[in-house]
Amino acid sequence: MKAANSNWWRGGVIYQIYPRSYQDSNGDGIGDLPGITRRLEHIARLGADGIWLSPFFKSPMKDFGYDITDYCDVDPMFGTLADFKTLVSRAHELGLKVMIDQVYSHTADLHPWFVESRSSKTNDKADWYVWADAKNDGNPPNNWLSIFGGSAWQWDTRRKQYYLHNFLTSQPDLNFHSPAVQDAVLASVKFWLDFGVDGYRLDVVNFYFHDQQLRDNPGRGMPDGSDPAVSPVNPYAWQWHRFDKSQPENLAFLKRLRALVDSYPDTTMVGEIGDDDGLARVAEYTGGGDKLHMAYCFDLLGEPHSATFLHGVFTRFNEVVGSGWPCWALTNHDIPRVATRWGGRQAAPGLLRLAAALQLSLRGTACIYQGDELGLPEAELAFEDLQDPYGITMWPEYKGRDGCRTPMPWSQAAADLGFGSVGSKTKPWLPVAESHRALAVDAQEADADSLLHHYRHLLEWRRGQPALIHGDMTLLPKHEQVLAFVRSHGDRRVLCAFNLSERTATLALPAGLPAAEPINGSGVRGASVQGAQVTFEPWACIFCTVS
Repeated sequence: MKAANSNWWRGGVIYQIYPRSYQDSNGDGIGDLPGITRRLEHIARLGADGIWLSPFFKSPMKDFGYDITDYCDVDPMFGTLADFKTLVSRAHELGLKVMIDQVYSHTADLHPWFVESRSSKTNDKADWYVWADAKNDGNPPNNWLSIFGGSAWQWDTRRKQYYLHNFLTSQPDLNFHSPAVQDAVLASVKFWLDFGVDGYRLDVVNFYFHDQQLRDNPGRGMPDGSDPAVSPVNPYAWQWHRFDKSQPENLAFLKRLRALVDSYPDTTMVGEIGDDDGLARVAEYTGGGDKLHMAYCFDLLGEPHSATFLHGVFTRFNEVVGSGWPCWALTNHDIPRVATRWGGRQAAPGLLRLAAALQLSLRGTACIYQGDELGLPEAELAFEDLQDPYGITMWPEYKGRDGCRTPMPWSQAAADLGFGSVGSKTKPWLPVAESHRALAVDAQEADADSLLHHYRHLLEWRRGQPALIHGDMTLLPKHEQVLAFVRSHGDRRVLCAFNLSERTATLALPAGLPAAEPINGSGVRGASVQGAQVTFEPWACIFCTVS
């Protein structure tokens, strides 16, 4: 039976927390659940509607929690189930929803399911993972590749077969063609819903199913670097991934998943999609109201950010997504921080303010990654400090994901930037970034003109703008410097215009927008309206009501 749903997520703001790096409460150098609970007021003051917690479940931590051995328990390094219960209760007291990150495409190789599955070809879980015989010459069954480098197949001497791993060899893929696997996954979903969580972020949600015929992926040749989602240094990008993911059978399972989640009130799901055509998959997975509530892909998570590039992204979005619902992020735990990706070694303050305003103006849900509100740049780490297996493998052309995962800076004066408990001398699991010291939370609290205060002001103002939360989105014609669109809700129309360049710009309003009146209180600045023309300083933006 479908439960009532407030749709709090639709147009809402979600704050992503990477638990290892948010707040260490016990001095062991690793962030934990009690540390997060201590800092929830920071997120509530920011104005977010909910939090997304990256995995905190039992794991050997070879991929830092994205390799799970028990879907229904907390890893001791993060705390206990009681600690998580306290976190959920405190979040709800503060008006924050709690979403957890679950990794269902694969498990750790130490998961009891895989231990049993690999023990023989006849055990009860023999088909719970993707097993295949070698070719006649001993090679893997097809040409599928792992995102982390090399073949996606690993030889297992116990079964004398290959098993599929889209990521590390220690992360074998579950076989969702098995009804028993689907049932086991849904049982773990129900466990946390009964526990009181408000929703899920689903890791690589389009990877659940594979082509049962194990057909080879077609080649695409070495990428030319024009696609922000494709790294030319990783051979994974040399294929069209037609058969190893995004299979049609996934839709039926997502409907089963949605039916379960919808039986609990005010819940939601957001899926991560990595696909050759991410926006089309967002449309497929979120359209119709019977699969995912929302999804995100990687179109805004690359380096390109010119007005013409973004106009192309949103044109494509309007063409394919239809009734589907996106979740827009500018950074997350897998992607270099937007301050560096878009702003280079020293991002202009105006660019960071503009990026916040743009993200919070788009049709969809916004996801802010911890430290976005501080304008943190990507941390520079020495090779010997790396923890990420992806970065260690691809170094130096690709430096991995550690640069966006360093400890959150809370206190400018503290040696560890306030990440650890008072008096702790334990070295954090990743080095604190000295480039983050001047941007620490307490330093920005003391500066009324800081980016942190800008985020708070912008989020508070946005709550009073239903067109930005619920409205449709219509793009204005392409402009070399300025991205502009109108959000419409009822009889209210809001023009949102952004000068995505370091030069001054002018925008002539089309005939259909004869009058534009700037909206006070947004906190954005540097642009003005004279008649049917908007003038912008570098990196400036403006919100206007239009008739």
